[in-house]
Amino acid sequence: MRASLLLCLMSTSAFAQLLNYPDTRKDSGVSDDYHGMKVADPYRWLEDDNSDETKAWVKAQNEVTFGFLKALPQRAKIRERLEKAWNYERTGVPFQHGGKWFFNRNSGLQNQSVLHVADALDANARVLLDPNTLAKDGTTSLTETAPSEDGKWLVYGVSKAGSDWQEFRVKDIATGKDTEDLIEWVKFSGASWAKDGSGFYYSRYPQPKAGAALTAANKNQTVYFHRLGASQSADKLVYERPDQPDWGLHAGVTDDGHYLIYHISHGTDPKNRLFYQDLTQADSKVVELLNDFDASYSFIDNVGSVFYFHSDLKALRYRVIAIDVTKPDREAWREIIPEGEHKLDSVSSIGGQLLCKYLQDARSAMTAYDLEGRKIREVELPGIGTVGGFGGKRTDKITHYAFTSFTTPGAIYHYDVASGKSTLWKRPKVDFDASPYETRQVFVKSKDGTKVPMFIVHKKGLMLDGTNATLLYGYGGFDISLTPNFSIGRAIWLELGGVYALANLRGGGEYGAEWHLAGTKLRKQNVFDDFIACAEWLQKESYTSPKKLAIMGGSNGGLLVGACIAQRPELYGAALPAVGVMDMLRFHKFTIGWAWKSDYGSSENAEEFRAIYAYSPLHNLKPGTRYPATMVTTADHDDRVVPAHSFKFAAQLQACQSKDGPPALIRIETSAGHGAGTALTKVIEETADEWAFLHQVLGME
Repeated sequence: MRASLLLCLMSTSAFAQLLNYPDTRKDSGVSDDYHGMKVADPYRWLEDDNSDETKAWVKAQNEVTFGFLKALPQRAKIRERLEKAWNYERTGVPFQHGGKWFFNRNSGLQNQSVLHVADALDANARVLLDPNTLAKDGTTSLTETAPSEDGKWLVYGVSKAGSDWQEFRVKDIATGKDTEDLIEWVKFSGASWAKDGSGFYYSRYPQPKAGAALTAANKNQTVYFHRLGASQSADKLVYERPDQPDWGLHAGVTDDGHYLIYHISHGTDPKNRLFYQDLTQADSKVVELLNDFDASYSFIDNVGSVFYFHSDLKALRYRVIAIDVTKPDREAWREIIPEGEHKLDSVSSIGGQLLCKYLQDARSAMTAYDLEGRKIREVELPGIGTVGGFGGKRTDKITHYAFTSFTTPGAIYHYDVASGKSTLWKRPKVDFDASPYETRQVFVKSKDGTKVPMFIVHKKGLMLDGTNATLLYGYGGFDISLTPNFSIGRAIWLELGGVYALANLRGGGEYGAEWHLAGTKLRKQNVFDDFIACAEWLQKESYTSPKKLAIMGGSNGGLLVGACIAQRPELYGAALPAVGVMDMLRFHKFTIGWAWKSDYGSSENAEEFRAIYAYSPLHNLKPGTRYPATMVTTADHDDRVVPAHSFKFAAQLQACQSKDGPPALIRIETSAGHGAGTALTKVIEETADEWAFLHQVLGME
């Protein structure tokens, strides 16, 4: 009997008994002492991604997982539908430099979008850089595009196989040919050109030891200036802080070319320092303008010596302030736009106006002010959803933005700053009919009484009888806001009859600093309580039931899913934790993990250890428990959240799953990383696997 037919006739739990999970060696001799408490770590050996034993384990796990997935009867149809729906032309938000317009475009099924350039928006565009030609399998992605002020040169960054590491190169925009310039060991950095086009500023890390590029801790970032045509070894060291190895150093030239602005971060904490350097004076010193690490200061623009900042200083939902650097005392600071009812999410300076994007219960709203904070107008948007873009310079007269919602693909609009008028520029034609679906927003009471917003998307006229397969998604961390946006994968989930729910949890940035801090460190459990409350609400209101509810999240959201299935396994029918932070006792030991202490705390601190250990997914799985059907996903080149987190969690889950329990699988992608820049073919394959998995384990018709 064919495996697919067999699977149709058997229950998922019964079929799971046929899965022959690889034996995973337990090393009983490995443990650590945390403040007097011994904690075993029997799968520590899986942290070595270069060992033959780990590679063999990965191969064996993938054989089991892909064998299961290939047998799923609906997978081929789902994949075919995904590929058909994804095959549409889509264009990114255009931006201009030196009288030229630049934008990304994907013809449909290209693995990577292609950078185009044109002399005018209505002129014929030509291909400037096609990342698809850089690797046969489409796994080299474009990460940075920075044209020089005069439009002659382009710095572009590329990432290979999804790694955070970038290489910077320089292209002659007129000829399309690369120069010999090559910059290596760049991570978490853009490129910023000098006003005269002589070269650019960038940040880099020391070269890691051989074999450790994907795991070694990233510290001691430094700022360099690369002169066009020179070798990297001749680059000028502009700024370093060996006394502060944890500082992130990011430099950018102001639009007038007068100043070099240093944004100094400490891990992922929204608070930062801000320094500057006068570029009109040779060998000028770095001025430590904001060095108290007391708030978030995001540089907007400068008018001469007056610097404008988007800041949450004494404003939990942010405001705009102005500082004259010739009179830097706090008593001389001016408030330009005060804190309002809603979070001021971002500000751009264009055409002599401050264009302010607000979040109103996780939905976008725009207001224009002049440089003195006088309100000009509410910017009319195409609907209820999310806007992105509004980039440019103070001298620009026009800008562009993208608008999207759960069922509306990202359309691009031309915005005239003076009149406030929006005009449609590009609207994609997608093979998806949004008319049968509706979106509503509800507010769920969490364990401590806090109201948590949740969007729900489903077919109109949905029967609330508890039988609907529902996918609940969340993140809840690092001051990141989740807002309505369109996704082909999600659209196909809706077509399959699924309900989609997006929870705006504490720890995120939807309501400003207070909302973020309420989900950090000793209060991290609030995030899980919020998510659990949303799951319970969906069941109480008869949208779904435990056997029909799946939960999903990636990165910090993977931690969320892992913690929630450990705490309330009976509440869900399925779980899809992606590239998650699963070992909360050791996350700080790899790549940029140490930077997450501002959100998580650290096992090095006794009080924080107790809080972390209480929810760490790896350490809270209990033998013999019936956990929901789970497919862990990760990638071999993820150097943000190293795959060892998922490896160890999957091994422990397989060991703990009850004998009659549903599948506990791990899907390990090759030549991919944390998500950004993943080849479209791989995205389609993974999405098909996820939806086919849920279709089976949730018993969808």
